[in-house]
Amino acid sequence: MPDTSDLPRADATRARLLKAAVTAFAEKGFHGTTTRDIATAAGMSPAALYVHHRSKEELLFLISKSGHDRTLRLVREGIAESTGPVEALRRVVRDFVVHHARDNTGARIVNYELSALSPGHMAEIREIRRTVDGEIRALVERGVAEGVFDTPHPKIAATALLSLGIDIARWYRTAGEWTPEDIATGYVELALRIVGARP
Repeated sequence: MPDTSDLPRADATRARLLKAAVTAFAEKGFHGTTTRDIATAAGMSPAALYVHHRSKEELLFLISKSGHDRTLRLVREGIAESTGPVEALRRVVRDFVVHHARDNTGARIVNYELSALSPGHMAEIREIRRTVDGEIRALVERGVAEGVFDTPHPKIAATALLSLGIDIARWYRTAGEWTPEDIATGYVELALRIVGARP
């Protein structure tokens, strides 16, 4: 979550509540968390939460949307700033993995509490996820078309790549033996094998 020290007071308060919600959802799950839990973690009264957010579900949506928007942005930047499919895949996988490992608590909430979203919010998140999927699929298909990837199933390969990165949020802990960069290095090698990147 961002540093709130330079934000206007209302924005800083909203950011503090979001950070508290991430902590509470991570500890108790969305359904096990009360608005009182979130307000208490933020050092506020329960009534103060409703001044800044309509509901607990809205907090979950904002956390989810922020995480998904960031993922889409890093995928698009990695592709746009690379000279070809192999370099783009390396960059996207590295950035995707490091992001999901460093923000593993937020990423876990983003990926495993989706069912608690309202239908409208769920539709918005699903659209972002479809866009991310489409970007990765297009990258793999481009690599195949250019002869630098060799996989008979580009869509399956793209799904496998996304699954690898997303699952990091489930098992990664900062006290483990691997740094985010260690995992990224290993995952880049795996990703290149998945798509059949030519030496």
